[in-house]
Amino acid sequence: MTTTTQNPFIKAYEAKTFHTPDEAVPFDKIKTEHYQPALDYAITEAKKNVQKIKETSEAPNFKNVIEALETSSELLDQVSGIYFNLFSAEASEEHQALAKEISPKLAAYSSDITLDKTLFSKIKAVFENQQNENLDQEQKMLLENYFKNFSRNGALLNDQNKTKLRQIDQELSTLSPQFSENVLKATNKFEMIIKDKAELAGLPESAIEAAAHEAEAKEHTGKWLFNLQGPSFLPFMMYASNRELRKKLWTAFSSKAFGDDFDNQDNILKIVRLKSERAQLLGFKNHAEFVLAERMAKNEDTVFQFLEKLLLPAKKAADKDLSELKQFRKELEGQSEVMPWDIAYYSEKLKEKKYSFNEEELRPYFKLENVVAGVFEHARKLYGLEFQPATDVPLYHPDVKVFRVTEAATQKYVGLFYTDFFPRPTKKPGAWMTNVRDQGLQQGQIKRPHVSIVCNFTKPTAQKPSLITYDEVHTLFHEFGHALHGLLSDCKYRTLSGANVYWDFVELPSQIMENWVKEKESLDLFAKHYETNQPIPAELIEKVKRANLFQSGWFCLRQLQFGFLDMYWHSTPPDQIRNVEEFENNAVSKTRILPKIEGTNSSCSFSHIFAGGYSAGYYSYKWAEVLDADAFEYFKEKGLFNQEVASKFKNFVLSKGGTEHPMELYKKFRGREPDPNALLKRDGLLNI
Repeated sequence: MTTTTQNPFIKAYEAKTFHTPDEAVPFDKIKTEHYQPALDYAITEAKKNVQKIKETSEAPNFKNVIEALETSSELLDQVSGIYFNLFSAEASEEHQALAKEISPKLAAYSSDITLDKTLFSKIKAVFENQQNENLDQEQKMLLENYFKNFSRNGALLNDQNKTKLRQIDQELSTLSPQFSENVLKATNKFEMIIKDKAELAGLPESAIEAAAHEAEAKEHTGKWLFNLQGPSFLPFMMYASNRELRKKLWTAFSSKAFGDDFDNQDNILKIVRLKSERAQLLGFKNHAEFVLAERMAKNEDTVFQFLEKLLLPAKKAADKDLSELKQFRKELEGQSEVMPWDIAYYSEKLKEKKYSFNEEELRPYFKLENVVAGVFEHARKLYGLEFQPATDVPLYHPDVKVFRVTEAATQKYVGLFYTDFFPRPTKKPGAWMTNVRDQGLQQGQIKRPHVSIVCNFTKPTAQKPSLITYDEVHTLFHEFGHALHGLLSDCKYRTLSGANVYWDFVELPSQIMENWVKEKESLDLFAKHYETNQPIPAELIEKVKRANLFQSGWFCLRQLQFGFLDMYWHSTPPDQIRNVEEFENNAVSKTRILPKIEGTNSSCSFSHIFAGGYSAGYYSYKWAEVLDADAFEYFKEKGLFNQEVASKFKNFVLSKGGTEHPMELYKKFRGREPDPNALLKRDGLLNI
């Protein structure tokens, strides 16, 4: 057991620095045993700071209430932030288990603050008398956010209902980490070991090598191991000729945490019931209405209307896509049945027939290191940023790399950028961006951000470097867009900086970056053959561009299905939900064009909405696609790397965080509101 004085968090707090390059988190010094004592210490310090705010004899004003509250929990935010970053990216079972103790403590602290009558009375006084202070736009937004946050989270309740709200928040604080842990364990548990090489027919050499590498790592020498991680699962579904094995792998993937040892059904029912109770306690009809009151969409009717508007053209197009796929299989094999485990396989073959290329042809041109250099070059050309390896910064895993980011013209420090690209059992599936340190006011100074992107890409083998798929290139550009939102933030207050924006605006910076991957001018910057260094052939890029709208209806419908499922979970009265499977079947019925497969379920591994921040918010991916389609049109009109447009996007979107309403920021960038048909036009669905 370490003493308090040996705790790296507490030592840094008292010294006001980590004593590391760039004041980077000393991941090499932090152990699981440090979190609990650091958290307890941090909560005590935060409460002392809040008590000072309450006890001051000065009249409440912005500085002694709002700014003081904004900076009151700096150590607590740091400890919990680092803990949950590693909970997702590098968590031992001991680390995961700690969430059951840490989350309730954080929930209790949050309740102590937001339900404090004296504190809220001071916030209310500042809010009502703000005309007496010379506040700038950011200060006004921060004040409004605090007033709304307290009002929306129980400050106006009576004591009895405050107690009830505390109980609900305590329960929810343990359920989300448990949901996430179950999904990770269910993902890690499944392994499909193949002994006969004949069963690998159709698979590209890269997938076979990776499977042999996985098998060797698990001491299955001479065999091939496939699992539910994307780099293993997706190539098998796209290329493996063995239909029964595709079915086996797809079924395992589609039934994670459903009816197995890590079943999430009870967790889901508890989460939606508690969130509904919480929303009603706070005066809202349901959780969706509570969430959407602070979104661009504003209410559930707007979201459902938005999804329904996309549904008709998407479903028509998806039906055509499916009919084409069935006809193709009939021509190929004499039968037209297409099941869920057939979609990726026959789609890839159909695409190869129609456009004379397959995804594997692209891999040799997407060596991971080259793609990373490519996104850096985009950041240089668009925003004048330079990325240099920071080999002196501590890491939490050997796979992690860190880059020091500066303005190329002035060498002014911008921040740190961490990358963590490969799957492992201690990491959640998927891809995400996170802040290791927020940009904004800390310890009396405006600090620059430390930003990380975490992915699960194709790993290198003994024979080949990491050659990633075209989809993985999209993912890298997407997450890098989020990273730019964090790195280019230029705000005073942390809770308004970077990606702290309305949830249906947060995907604009990420999704717009994906557009560059579809353009020859962009691909020419980095897509070079890993052996010959020859650029990707122009005719191959042209094939990719022609194939860009391939099955766009299908992919749109899939996202709409998740959007509807999320909204129904969070707008339906919980007493009308009898069981998870039945509810999901009804919720997705209007978007289903393939038969339901018994024993499978999406909700039980839908971490975005049950263990992430997307509850009643998954629609925001499609919502932001409207914004990014419209915004990228501006770049295409003026030039992909046009400095005027890039500067506007940087100054009015990337740097502003949540300091203004997102629609006002968008209009400052674009000169008008977004064209609602921009997405349908881009996806070829406008006149379906």
